[in-house]
Amino acid sequence: MRTLVHLSDLHFGRVDKAILRPLIERIGGLEPHVVVISGDLTQRARDAEFAEARAFLDALPSPRIVVPGNHDVPLYNLFDRFFRPLDRYRSHITDDLSPFHLDAEIAVLGINTARSLTIKDGRINARQVEGIKARMCDLGPEITKIVVTHHPFDLPENSPHAIVGRARQAMAAIAGCGVDVILSGHLHMSHTGHSAERFDAGGHSSLIVQAGTATSTRGRGEQNAFNVIRVDGRKIHIERYFWQPEDGLFGIAITEHFEETSRGWVRAA
Repeated sequence: MRTLVHLSDLHFGRVDKAILRPLIERIGGLEPHVVVISGDLTQRARDAEFAEARAFLDALPSPRIVVPGNHDVPLYNLFDRFFRPLDRYRSHITDDLSPFHLDAEIAVLGINTARSLTIKDGRINARQVEGIKARMCDLGPEITKIVVTHHPFDLPENSPHAIVGRARQAMAAIAGCGVDVILSGHLHMSHTGHSAERFDAGGHSSLIVQAGTATSTRGRGEQNAFNVIRVDGRKIHIERYFWQPEDGLFGIAITEHFEETSRGWVRAA
């Protein structure tokens, strides 16, 4: 079995600092094999915010798969936005924009969907689609394959947001390589969907798992939250941890169980 902690939308520069230590302690107690952060580490891509985010990451277990979000691209400095959009992210966080972890049970690939030309939306390009194929297609069925993006491939009902650009082209590669799970953020809402509900991908269905905001004060009606994904062979268990201010800790509020069948990943009893 493998345990992944999935955080998103940290937004340093606009965080609830009272929850940082309880969050770090809870994650450490889970002893995850991998920690995933699916973008928006900062609020406005400032050096001081990235420095705070770096200190937070250093307090978490490793290995870590981290991808940037649209808030990690400068907004108001147009020169930085268009000519060096991720320089501060690269300097403070990581120079690797397609991080990859592989062990005997899981493969986790991060994809950068943040772009200079969009304020909040994101895209996947053809080179990144080829990267998914190169990393994932040759792996055997004993490996659970996981892709991480900031921008989502699916949306909760009535969401005003858009799915990631070129999602259909990317989903064709994801389905062709048998990717099992897509982890995303951006919405500040916890959600689980199935790719087959939105995309016709030859009968393949990936789980699409959204994380809420782990530390931001912009909860959009949901308490701060993070996900724990437990991969147990061809079964996946998703635990939603929410901040419980009355107790001063993160506790499990929802657990979802899925199993792989001939129809893809389906919800189990």
